[in-house]
Amino acid sequence: MEIIKSRKLKYEYVKYDDNGQPCESYTAVKDVDFDVKAGQFISILGHNGSGKSTLAKHINALLLPTEGSIWIDGTDTKAMDELWKIRQKAGMVFQNPDNQIIGTVVEEDVGFGPENMGIPTGKIWKRVDKSLESVGMTAFRHRSPNKLSGGQKQRVAIAGVLAMHPKCIILDEPTAMLDPNGRKEVLAAVHELNKTEGITVILITHYMEEVIDSDKVFVMDQGQVVMEGTPREIFSRVEELKKYRLDVPQVTLLAHELKKAGVDLPDGILTTKELVDKLCH
Repeated sequence: MEIIKSRKLKYEYVKYDDNGQPCESYTAVKDVDFDVKAGQFISILGHNGSGKSTLAKHINALLLPTEGSIWIDGTDTKAMDELWKIRQKAGMVFQNPDNQIIGTVVEEDVGFGPENMGIPTGKIWKRVDKSLESVGMTAFRHRSPNKLSGGQKQRVAIAGVLAMHPKCIILDEPTAMLDPNGRKEVLAAVHELNKTEGITVILITHYMEEVIDSDKVFVMDQGQVVMEGTPREIFSRVEELKKYRLDVPQVTLLAHELKKAGVDLPDGILTTKELVDKLCH
């Protein structure tokens, strides 16, 4: 079943003059058809300004379409009386965890969302326990978020969304401000949630290595989806990705250059182990 579906989705940012009249508009998303099945791990790639973050904000109904429609778990986001339910189903994690963490203690921050939903106190703490366990942060529950590393803060932000029991989590470049270790721990936590909890994950990232285990990859350019497929299908099209100012994983690029030099290799190699195996055989 599709948990996310959009048809001919279009969004225009409008600027207004000092008199409150529209004076300029910019189309950030244009004619996007986007389908995601429940339980999938989806990655969205694109150069800065490609429209990927604007698309993500439609999934959480932070933005509403200028034209076209997007449905979250069967509900049209333009149904204003359903916005709260949509945002419970689709939780957003932003690039900077400091923009989402408001509690002075980790466990209080994670429980903030369920408390605002009117969840009984006993159930809130059960959700907090489960969410912190899911992201590997139980041992830090009594810490101040200010004393955590960037990766740990991001995992707390994810736990705060998890505690609201969403069906889908949208992560808008969640590792962009982290060091390599932080990126690794956050990505591992997200993959574990997808596998063990069956939560649909939408990952927006600039790091090509982060998408190789995705079920499907969408590539955006100038507000449109220009490529979609499995990671292997996408990264087999190295020259086309370059046209959209995107890289490929380093090992994929190495295999591509070796093939151009005459080495018998398949397209779309994704890991070092895979390359070594192909070279040895």
